[in-house]
Amino acid sequence: MMLSRVAERVYWFARYLERVESMARLINVYTSLLFDLPKDTGISWHNLVVASGSHQEYERRFSVKDEKRVIKFLLEDTSNLSSLTSSLTMVRENIRTTRDILPAECWELVNEFQIFVNENMQQGINRRHRNEFLGDIIKTCQQINGLISDTMRRDDAWHFLVLGRSLETADMTLRTLEAGSRMSVDCFEHDSVHVTDAVWSSVLGTLNAIMPFRRTMKVSLNGEDSARFLLEDTLFPRAVAACLLDMRSSAGVLPGGMPVGKFLDQLIKKVEKGDHYDDVFEGLPAHLDELQRSLGGLNNVINDTWFTPS
Repeated sequence: MMLSRVAERVYWFARYLERVESMARLINVYTSLLFDLPKDTGISWHNLVVASGSHQEYERRFSVKDEKRVIKFLLEDTSNLSSLTSSLTMVRENIRTTRDILPAECWELVNEFQIFVNENMQQGINRRHRNEFLGDIIKTCQQINGLISDTMRRDDAWHFLVLGRSLETADMTLRTLEAGSRMSVDCFEHDSVHVTDAVWSSVLGTLNAIMPFRRTMKVSLNGEDSARFLLEDTLFPRAVAACLLDMRSSAGVLPGGMPVGKFLDQLIKKVEKGDHYDDVFEGLPAHLDELQRSLGGLNNVINDTWFTPS
């Protein structure tokens, strides 16, 4: 059995690496969406801050909600713990102390990754080269995850890594859906219903889910079915239900995982029960908020079970 502090660092390494990739995906697709839509749609850049979960910190410090301020806050602001730079710093810190657990090549890749991001951050701030910069970040995260997946033994460390990565993926899927719901409301309020399909296309695009959605749902793109797919599908790896099932499998293998397994069983039933996904004004936001709070509770149970047991 691993030491609890080592298990916790592997868990958080996976969470922060997934957070880096998710932030890059979110900003990339959102930039493309707002570039393509008419300027009078009323969709705000501030939705990105809300989706990142750092809106309280942003609103405390800034009154301006324009593109440049929002992008700088989400990409390079080291005082924002949810920024891409802050998350990447935590990736490096957690792998630095677990180099004997994870593949050795990961340490080199993460160091090169941080140097690249620091030297090229301005490309992400300016819209002209943002797509290329964020695309390179996504590819590097996938390269690191691919290396781990291909070379790491399926022991306890692997299962703690799955727990961290899956929880973070589920959380970002919920945040992306929340951003889509907010943008849909903006469209309705500004009589721009015709762009709603573009909004939900961007939500699916953020998670590379457009083709899987079409093959699975076999309906024209719409908000209700997009939300149902991203929450309930058990075979798409970024869907919330699929993430929870992966976590359930790993919790069942790890010693002493019964409390986490029971919590996950309840959460899976809650996702399977579904909700009124067509109600983007109240029903869907309330459902997403409840699930996000449940993920926070799940993280607490994981922490109490393995990282700070009594």
